[in-house]
Amino acid sequence: MSEPWRLVGPITATAAARWKELHGERSLDGLLRPLDLDLRRALIWYGEMAQATYDAFNYEKHSPHAGLSRFGRKRFFERVMLPGHAAAYRITRFLYATSSAPAAPAAAFVRSRHPRRRCKESNWIGYAAVATDAGIAALGRRDVVVAWRGTIQALEWINDLEFAMVHPKGILGDATGADAMVHRGWFSIYTSTDPASTHNNDSVLAEVRKLVDTYKDEEVSITVTGHSLGAALATLSAFDIAENGYNCTPAAAFPVTAFAFASPRVGGAGFKRRYPGLPYHDVGAELAIDTSASPYLKAPGDEHVWHNLECYLHGVAGAATASGEGFEHVVERDLALVNKWYDALKEEHGVPAAWWVPWNRGMVKGEDGRWRLVDCEDEDDREDAVVPPVSK
Repeated sequence: MSEPWRLVGPITATAAARWKELHGERSLDGLLRPLDLDLRRALIWYGEMAQATYDAFNYEKHSPHAGLSRFGRKRFFERVMLPGHAAAYRITRFLYATSSAPAAPAAAFVRSRHPRRRCKESNWIGYAAVATDAGIAALGRRDVVVAWRGTIQALEWINDLEFAMVHPKGILGDATGADAMVHRGWFSIYTSTDPASTHNNDSVLAEVRKLVDTYKDEEVSITVTGHSLGAALATLSAFDIAENGYNCTPAAAFPVTAFAFASPRVGGAGFKRRYPGLPYHDVGAELAIDTSASPYLKAPGDEHVWHNLECYLHGVAGAATASGEGFEHVVERDLALVNKWYDALKEEHGVPAAWWVPWNRGMVKGEDGRWRLVDCEDEDDREDAVVPPVSK
């Protein structure tokens, strides 16, 4: 543990020194084909932060806590088995979205069947985090991260989404982007309000502003990540942060980067044209992940496997051999993770399908001998929640 980067596993001292390049300072020029080793590690690092939103989410509809994070902020990364991230970051705020938003996809939200449910109109949808002092030593700067939850369901849910285009009112800072249009479904989730809660984008913007002001005299980066629906929200929020100067102080404009995995189309041509006008921003660097050469995955798979973030990260960790006829691990990554949510690994590897489940599905035997559902860490950090406490 003598080298600081060992705290965060894949982020090496070399990657820390190159972080601006890896975050798109030069449009990732020369880093994608072949995929740069440090960029591979960075993609896995932030992909794991997006994956954590799935692993922490409470999907149990019988629980009064359905739709919340099963874990509190203080031990979040430990609970999702990311000890390197636990050493490098602290979560400063949980984020919530209004499930009753117009055009919101039902697949992205869970509604509790419990009569005393905590989530009536909102679901937990991500978090904001900031690098600790130990994280700075490993990462090379004070990294502010926003991670958005998507949906683990395959993309057929998009068929039910309203794809009407709307102007992103409230995000564009002036009238010069009048032709910039985004899909109504994504924009609705990002901006819709609930009278009983702080709506989504106000929460994340306020948190980014607070962290930028707190660390304004340091070297700061802002990194936004997400998968599927979360990738669409990551794109919108990264645009919002930069367009409206939430990354700026009187003395500096801190770079904003979005690592979006399996993102659906967010906006039209006008929205894309708007991106290059933003300082410290580039758009359009796309990396296609092909896992078809992997000898570890079942073939041909299905839409669930193809859309699975863990399978994407498996593909990032590996590469086709020089002959193009094989597959080899470039970055060591546990194969068992591929089966965390689906049945993607070949049977010979002996890993059960969809093995990431709470112990006894959250049921705990009390001293009175009765079993009860205890599936939410109710820490003293719920002041950022947008849902009322369980009613008596």
